Amino acid sequence: MRTRKSKSLYEKAVMLMPGGVNSPVRAFRAVGGSPLFIKKAKGSKIYDVDGNEYIDYVLSWGPLILGHSHPSVIKALKSAIDKGTSYGAPTPLEIELAQMVIKAYPSIEKIRMVNSGTEAAMSAIRAARGFTGRDKVIKFEGCYHGHADGLLVKAGSGATTFGVPDSPGVPESYAKNTITLPFNDIKAFKDVIQKERKKIACVIVEPVVGNIGCVLPREGFLEALRNETQKYNIILIFDEVMTGFRITYGGAQSYYRIKPDMTCLGKVIGGGLPVGAYGGKKEIMSKVAPEGPVYQAGTLSGNPIAMTAGIETLKILSKKGIYQKLEKTMQHLEEGLKDAAKKAGIKTKFYRAGTMFCTYFTDKEVFDYKTAKTSDTERFARFFRGMLNKGIYLAPSQFEAGFISLAHTKADIDKTVKAAYMTFKEIK
Repeated sequence: MRTRKSKSLYEKAVMLMPGGVNSPVRAFRAVGGSPLFIKKAKGSKIYDVDGNEYIDYVLSWGPLILGHSHPSVIKALKSAIDKGTSYGAPTPLEIELAQMVIKAYPSIEKIRMVNSGTEAAMSAIRAARGFTGRDKVIKFEGCYHGHADGLLVKAGSGATTFGVPDSPGVPESYAKNTITLPFNDIKAFKDVIQKERKKIACVIVEPVVGNIGCVLPREGFLEALRNETQKYNIILIFDEVMTGFRITYGGAQSYYRIKPDMTCLGKVIGGGLPVGAYGGKKEIMSKVAPEGPVYQAGTLSGNPIAMTAGIETLKILSKKGIYQKLEKTMQHLEEGLKDAAKKAGIKTKFYRAGTMFCTYFTDKEVFDYKTAKTSDTERFARFFRGMLNKGIYLAPSQFEAGFISLAHTKADIDKTVKAAYMTFKEIK
C-alpha cells in the first residue's frame, strides 16, 4: 500500500479538526495507523489519494445499497442540481418520496423529513413525550440513536469503540430520564415497565443492533416490547436508520412482523446524501408543528437534492428480484467468511441481517452489549490491517456492521474470501 499522501493530509487535518476527522470512528484509533483519504468511488470500489483500490464494505456506513455513483442516481442528481440546490420551501419531490416510504412502511401514516438519523431519533422522542405527557425513555445498551443529549448512554458506535459509553458534556438532568437495559433481556424490560410505566413516554430500539456489530433480536424479544408498550400506552419507536430498506424493502418491522408506533429512517432513503425521517401514527405525528405544539424544524429538510437521490434509490430497490440478488451475494460472502475462519483455525462468530453483517472475534454467542464486548479487539485490528493491505476496506472497528451492495460481484466476494483466509492464517 502507498500511503504517503494520506499521511500528509492527516497531518494537516489534525491541526484543523478534532482527531483530524469529522466523525470519531474514521480516525482508525481502534485499529491503529492513520485513516485513508478517499478521492473517488465507483460501484463496489473506493480509491484513495495514493491510488490504492479497495472493495468497499462500509458503503458510507450503510446507505449505498446500490453501490457508489450509481448511474441512475448520478443522472437524476445532475438534472436536479441544474434546477437549484435548496429552496427552503415545499417541493413535489418531498411528496413523492414520502408516498414511497409510507407505501413500504404501513406503520407510518404521516412522515417528517429531516437531515440525519440523529435528528430523526431526537425528534421522534420529542413527539412521543409531547403525545404522552411523560418524560422517561427506555433504550438498550449498545443501541446508537445519534448523538443527542440523553441518548449517549451506553450508546454503541464510536462510543463503544473507544470505551466511553457515557459522554461528558451531557447534563445529569438529561441522562436521568433515560433508562438503559440489556438488549434481548425480556425480564429486565418487564420489571422496569412494571415499576416505571406511568412515567415512560417511549421505548426506542434498533430492532437489529448495528452499532455494536450486528446483534439479532432473540425470539420473542421484539414481540415483548410491542405487547408491553401497547398494554400501558407507551410509544414503541423502531430506529431503522440502519435496517431500513437494508434487511428487506419494508425494513426490520416487515421482516419480523412487528408494527411499531413510530419509525426513524435515514441512510438509504437519501441515496447516500444527508437525510433522515421520522413518522408513525397520525395521532402522534399530528402533535408536530405546525399541526400541533411539538416544535421541530429544519432549513434543509426535504431539500430537492436529497429527495431526488432517495427517490431514484427506492425506485431501483422496489423492482422485482432486487432483494433476491442481494441475498444471493450475502449468502456467498457469509459462507465464504465462515469457511475461511474455520479452515484457518480462527474462532469467530458471524451474524447478519439481510445485507448487514459482522464477524466477531470471540467464541461466545453474541446477543447483547456485554457479549459483544468479549470480542478480541486486538485480533480484529490485526485482521483489519491485513485485509486493508489486500485491498479490502472494512469498518475500522470491531463494533460496526459491514454492508454489501448491488454492485458487489462474485469476483469481489471471491477476492474478499481469499484475502480473509490469508489474513486469518497470518493473525493466528
